[in-house]
Amino acid sequence: MEMLVTYDVATDSAAGRRRLRRVAKICEAHGQRVQKSVFEVTLDAAGLEMMKHRLYQAIERTQDSLRVYRLQEPRQRYVYVEELGHPLPFDLHEPLVL
Repeated sequence: MEMLVTYDVATDSAAGRRRLRRVAKICEAHGQRVQKSVFEVTLDAAGLEMMKHRLYQAIERTQDSLRVYRLQEPRQRYVYVEELGHPLPFDLHEPLVL
């Protein structure tokens, strides 16, 4: 499944800044950052549940917000995807050749 994960973590305290780093690290472990608080993630059902569980434990539910959107599949069938501004230096869905 292809997912879009977005978050907004309150960073007005040191604890909030730690939560922000923790949430970002969890997302980085499962996907690719496409904007500061937005990640594209490809997971199976078990991986999705594991990621959501880890994120749920990392946030302060009274102050922080997480959204997980399931994208249409396959990617070629997306109704509309347009990138404006500085593009990513590579396609997240193509093989990475070093």
